[in-house]
Order: sequence, then C-alpha cells, then structure tokens
Amino acid sequence: MAEKIVGGDEVVVISGKNKGQRGRVRQNMPREDKLVLEGINIVRKHIAQGRARQAGIVEVEAPLPVSKVMLVCPSCNEPTRVGFRIEENGNKVRFCKKCDAVVPNPTSR
Repeated sequence: MAEKIVGGDEVVVISGKNKGQRGRVRQNMPREDKLVLEGINIVRKHIAQGRARQAGIVEVEAPLPVSKVMLVCPSCNEPTRVGFRIEENGNKVRFCKKCDAVVPNPTSR
C-alpha cells in the first residue's frame, strides 16, 4: 500500500497540544502509524549514564500519530487530504484533493 505521507513531506498538526504547527517529516513509522516531525512534539526525557554519554535530562522529538497531521500541498500551500491516481505511463502518484495538483515525492523534488 502506498503511503499518503512520506519522509520529507511538510505537514501541519491538526489536533493536540501542537495544533497549527508545521514541520517536515523526519521519520515515518508505518507499522505503528506514527511520524516524527522536526521541532514538533518535544518531550523531556531522563537518560541514564552510559559509556559515551552523560546522565541528565534531554529534549527529544516524540512520535505523533499519523491521524493528527495533514499534508501541506506544495502548490497551493494549504493542508489537504491526499488521493492516488494512475497516470497514463502507469505510475501511481499522489494528488492534492483541493487543487488537484500532483504532489511529488520528496526524493524526486
């Protein structure tokens, strides 16, 4: 199954304490249906001392459920739902449901 949101996409958080914030997808975890976004959902985590690190409290980006974010269309710059269609050459592409523009994969930009 193709994914509606992939690593490198710009998304906006639509619910929760980070509502309205925009960020890029740093990591996609499809088995857990979660995403890690750059600079969003920062939590403080206590870590124990290891060989190469010091003990203390660090701030890390926690995963968010995919259902709490929407893709931002690069052409209309609006949060939108994503659809799929098959082009004439046989490629399956994502498209914006608002402006009907093709949403390119971040690796092909």
